[in-house]
Amino acid sequence: MKLKGTQILLRILEEEGVDIIFGYPGGTVLDIYDRLHDNKKIRHILVRHEQGAVHAADGYARATGRVGVALVTSGPGATNAVTGIATANMDSIPLVVFTGQVPTGLIGNDAFQECDITGITRPCTKHNFLVRNIEELASTIKEAFHIARSGRPGPVLVDLPKNVMAAEVDYDPKNIKIRNYEVFHKPAPKKMAQILEMLSSAKKPLIMTGGGVILGKAAAELTQLAKQYNIPVTGTLMGIGSFPGDDALWQGMLGMHGTYYANMAVSHCDLLIAVGVRFDDRVTGTIETFATNAKIVQIDIDPSSINKNVVVDLPIIGDTKATLQDLLKFLSEHNYEPVKNQREQWLAQLAAWKKKVPLTYCRSNDIIKPQAVIEKLYEITKGDVIITTEVGQNQMWTAQFFPFAKANTFITSGGLGTMGFGLPAAIGVKSAFPDKQVVDIAGDGSIQMNIQELATAAQYNINVKIVLLNNGYLGMVRQWQELFYKKRYSNTDMTHTPDFVKLAEAYGIAGFRATKPAEVEATLRQGLAVDKPVIMEFVISREECVYPMVRPGASISEMTHDREITN
Repeated sequence: MKLKGTQILLRILEEEGVDIIFGYPGGTVLDIYDRLHDNKKIRHILVRHEQGAVHAADGYARATGRVGVALVTSGPGATNAVTGIATANMDSIPLVVFTGQVPTGLIGNDAFQECDITGITRPCTKHNFLVRNIEELASTIKEAFHIARSGRPGPVLVDLPKNVMAAEVDYDPKNIKIRNYEVFHKPAPKKMAQILEMLSSAKKPLIMTGGGVILGKAAAELTQLAKQYNIPVTGTLMGIGSFPGDDALWQGMLGMHGTYYANMAVSHCDLLIAVGVRFDDRVTGTIETFATNAKIVQIDIDPSSINKNVVVDLPIIGDTKATLQDLLKFLSEHNYEPVKNQREQWLAQLAAWKKKVPLTYCRSNDIIKPQAVIEKLYEITKGDVIITTEVGQNQMWTAQFFPFAKANTFITSGGLGTMGFGLPAAIGVKSAFPDKQVVDIAGDGSIQMNIQELATAAQYNINVKIVLLNNGYLGMVRQWQELFYKKRYSNTDMTHTPDFVKLAEAYGIAGFRATKPAEVEATLRQGLAVDKPVIMEFVISREECVYPMVRPGASISEMTHDREITN
């Protein structure tokens, strides 16, 4: 059976279970778009910028655990997608991004809208391909999906020259062969025995959970381990949701803007079991002072993450879910039980730290505090919502004050910290789960990076809600200027912004605004109830800071707390 390249592409996408593509057409991908016009199985969502397409595919992937797919044209279409690809790469998100390319005979001739996108994205993809002939197309696409989802996930780019997609070839699915990139590391039983020995001798154990737990679908196993053996848990930004945020064992996020008690727990524990983490600098503070009293176990599927930033006592290379299952079985078979009074003393110490410096803020009846908006959102939704965020203060306040109970419900750009992520990511999440409430918590600076995607939400009635915390500043940068640059607010004032309510109306969506604390609840309830995309703008205190905060170069046990509370 002879098929064109475009037919092969769509057939394999269907076989891979792709139901949504986020994209933007252009000259080199016109043949693909023409074929998509009649396809009944794959829904295409037209974004307004290629960066938005990749972020939407990213949000879809984070929420569903499946591979997200984006399709863009060559040249500027491809380069516009790079930030989205780098965002996914830093957070190990499975994507396949298809880019158009000029015909193979023109590659290297500076043809119209030609660029070496495989060269450009080599540092920020898990792998990438340039398909040079029709014979290798089918196997390349299959391979791309396999690579994206296997092992430590990540984005894969497939560059599709226009002539390859127009060519024909005899197609037989039986002839598609791909290389096996799967390397499954099964931890040896002696590793389980070592953990048992370390747990048995530990008086102050702590579990540190990261994004690898969520990506590895291991949240249930990690939760069972903590609850069954009464081990407290802290998490990185990417690990939020992998353990219930309303459980007494949860210590909150650690690191630069972590809770006092989480950072103290890490600094005083004698055993740290780190699962699916890479010990990012925002988490560790000064490496030399991180968990100096503890023996450290690191469980991760990626060998390159082991001992990369923090040298550990027991490295375990393995799938997080399978490894935790093995550990639970081993501990049960060997009748492990924590020493009751020792564990109670440790938990009492954590409770004392929490009582001494709780996660709080200076409340006001006169001006809206952003933390209060997030707390009220949780109260109204009872946590039954998927939250995306932009990047900056809004992101940190969300991580601190919204107790996430389930995995895949906190969708945020961690490693790259990409402003403009939240809105298109919310569109991707809502496209996957149209019956779930999806809210983007945004700042007035970050939202404007990809605010054009309001048109995408409006066109397809993708009913996302935007909680816009407007302080008229690039808030996180302003905070650093306040703390470290003597309040010299150089180019962080954002008071010249659009009227967001009128802007919402201009896009054909709903817009509401609250300027007083008494208006917060009514605005949230009204916005959440509307059956269309909504911007809910909250005019918040302009110079509110995110606290606690670990200053650059300091230990995570050395935190600055809210100036108004401590004074």
